[in-house]
Amino acid sequence: MWGLVPLFWPLLKPAGAAEILAHRMVWSLVFVAVALVFVRRWAWAGELLRQPRRLALITVAAAVITVNWGVYIWAVNSGHVVEASLGYFINPLVTIAMGVLLLKERLRPVQWTAVGVGATAVLVLTIGYGRPPWISLTLAFSFATYGLVKKKVNLGGVESLAAETAIQFLPALGYLLWLSSHGDLSFASEGPGHAALLASTGIVTALPLVCFGAAAIRVPLSTLGLLQYLAPVFQFLLGIFYFGEAMPPERWAGFALVWLALTLLTWDALRTARTLRREITRPSTTMTTGTVSAVRKAESLASGAEPPASPSARP
Repeated sequence: MWGLVPLFWPLLKPAGAAEILAHRMVWSLVFVAVALVFVRRWAWAGELLRQPRRLALITVAAAVITVNWGVYIWAVNSGHVVEASLGYFINPLVTIAMGVLLLKERLRPVQWTAVGVGATAVLVLTIGYGRPPWISLTLAFSFATYGLVKKKVNLGGVESLAAETAIQFLPALGYLLWLSSHGDLSFASEGPGHAALLASTGIVTALPLVCFGAAAIRVPLSTLGLLQYLAPVFQFLLGIFYFGEAMPPERWAGFALVWLALTLLTWDALRTARTLRREITRPSTTMTTGTVSAVRKAESLASGAEPPASPSARP
């Protein structure tokens, strides 16, 4: 579903990216609120309101994801689907780089190689585009920042989306009312079918999240991490074969370097996970909590990043 989202945003024209973004915020809160009423999970909200630091982090996450969603919608509707897909390809590399720079994490040699290859890819693509691939970089850095913040918040996926959209709701609703007062709100002027499509942005945002949450408890983290590469792969293929975007040789070279970096990263993570698993299954080895955590982390790094604290940031 995440990989096929580029087919959805163009259906919302003539609404602009800003209006689509505002509708996504408003209707996502409606959808998630209904879901929370159905499952009767509200205790977390009171706890969050009593913790100003976590609430501040949620606010930062909401601001960052607003940038991510807005740039992605604009990119798809402006004919930059391939460049948008690149952002989610290089996101694992950006996440690792942020871990080193901000969290002082130590990388293995293969991880350093992957980051170096990724940086070279960005340079090649900059030369190919004649400018830095700012759409890709904005998406990658905003998503990585979002993951970093959400790691510290430690809130479940549905609850997280509810908290973030609750913060986004009033500014988004205010913007829609402002558009309406100026006669520029397509929701009210393009017919009931168009209005229904805009309202369905909440379902498009939340339904993949629910499916992800259901899958996360049923499959290994390494499998989950590898499956997350499907979204940018589908986006990339749609950009070339459906939207007909150009791919000159220098862009192919840049993408090839990115894919090489991700292959190195995945191979190293899976190898490390297998090594740690063998160690904890030896009869003489005591399985500590830290060791188990290391195995899980290594498995999750098959996607180049920690398991998503909340996949609601997906396009």
